[in-house]
Amino acid sequence: MAADNPAHPVRFPAFATVVVATAALLGGCMTSRVEESKNAATGIGAGESVVILATSYHKGKAVEEDFLSCVNAEVQKGKGGIAVYPERQFTDALFPWFEPRTAPQTAEALPELLSRPGVEERIQARGIRYIVWLNGTTEQTNGGGSLSCAVGPGGGGCFGLTWWEDDASYDAAVWDLRQKADAGSVSADVHGTSMIPALIIPVPLIARTQSAACKDLARELREFIVDGGPAA
Repeated sequence: MAADNPAHPVRFPAFATVVVATAALLGGCMTSRVEESKNAATGIGAGESVVILATSYHKGKAVEEDFLSCVNAEVQKGKGGIAVYPERQFTDALFPWFEPRTAPQTAEALPELLSRPGVEERIQARGIRYIVWLNGTTEQTNGGGSLSCAVGPGGGGCFGLTWWEDDASYDAAVWDLRQKADAGSVSADVHGTSMIPALIIPVPLIARTQSAACKDLARELREFIVDGGPAA
């Protein structure tokens, strides 16, 4: 795990983007796109953690609970894993400042929030360095075909083909509580086509777009936070 190194400051352009495109066959067919936009130097030290929250209350669509749980688990995995402070414990400890009606909606609101009595002290006591705001959903966008099954005196079976497309689109805004600023964001978009062909026996070929988006986003988020970033 990388720690901050103030002896070697790194300057960044106002906007930097890294794009990765991949294609994978996981039952169904999927394509994935990952992007990163970095505004400032990052890094995380021993004893520091992140808290991952959903922005559903002011974005109009709820981030699925299973996706939020998946990202929390994936960010902590492996050699480069990052400590994640539990969401519920965070909102309870910071009540009422991160409840739906009072939570800040932009990083520019952080200085005012942290100036309120006891807020910054509660955050520091828990070792939280970054707030990560998740937004997005997985939606079915298209589909077609037909599949019918029947049972007769000589047996039964299914015939036909049905298919559908899913788009999993999510982004994560990273707020640096130490710098009281917007550190940048990462996003993952996965498009997948699932199908069930049947010639007597149905054979489901499922594109697990949400799971793929979770892993892509979590991997990029770990790298975003741990790595200071490219030199200007």
